[in-house]
Amino acid sequence: MKLTTEHVNGLTCHVADRLEHGTNPDAVVILCHGYGASGTDLVSIGQMLLKHSKLTSVQFLFPEAPLSLEDLGMPDGRAWWPIDMRRLQMAAALGSFRDLRNDNPPHMAVAREMLVGLIRQWSERTGVPLSRFVLGGFSQGSMLATDVTLQLDENPAGLVVLSGTLLNEEVWRVRAAHHKLLRVFQSHGSNDPILPFAAAGWLRDLLNQAGADVEFLPFSGGHEIPLEVLQRVAVFLNEVTAKRSV
Repeated sequence: MKLTTEHVNGLTCHVADRLEHGTNPDAVVILCHGYGASGTDLVSIGQMLLKHSKLTSVQFLFPEAPLSLEDLGMPDGRAWWPIDMRRLQMAAALGSFRDLRNDNPPHMAVAREMLVGLIRQWSERTGVPLSRFVLGGFSQGSMLATDVTLQLDENPAGLVVLSGTLLNEEVWRVRAAHHKLLRVFQSHGSNDPILPFAAAGWLRDLLNQAGADVEFLPFSGGHEIPLEVLQRVAVFLNEVTAKRSV
């Protein structure tokens, strides 16, 4: 198993695969980390998926978010866009529901363009079409992956939403109508103190109503990625990246 680092479209990307030197992948999985995590936060998950699955010809990309959180006391922390931490902490302390359906973070468009540029350049480099890319992530990273997927003109192979939520509902609802039959795997903890479980249901329902094929896996836990979720992600990736006979 190889792990290398590439710089593409302004993003530092950690690349993991089991490909022989000089061999292009059959499919590409891009996983985006959450707010405050390091750029390598999900790399170990990708390595685990590669080790315990049939994804021998699949390449994983783990882009680092462009914003540093060093000034906020998180030297290794990165973010795709700023978050109002006071609002988050107050909501957690009061146990109040965080309804983000009308939120459209200004920096999300910038992050979207960076990720779309990464996809295009990696597709050109490897010859892998968009229909063979899986986009996903955890928390804020899953929100970005969802936004990018819905803004694309065609369906990627799949979307993985780990502990995400519904943002920018008006726009997402319109764009989701263009992505019928999109394969989606979504998971969420029933006791998530940061992004409420009910809001994950709103996102699931929006996608289902638009005609997407959503597999929703709830679990007893918080804002995390438990083993049962990883096991199902591996199955999902095997399904959506499997070569289909013509």
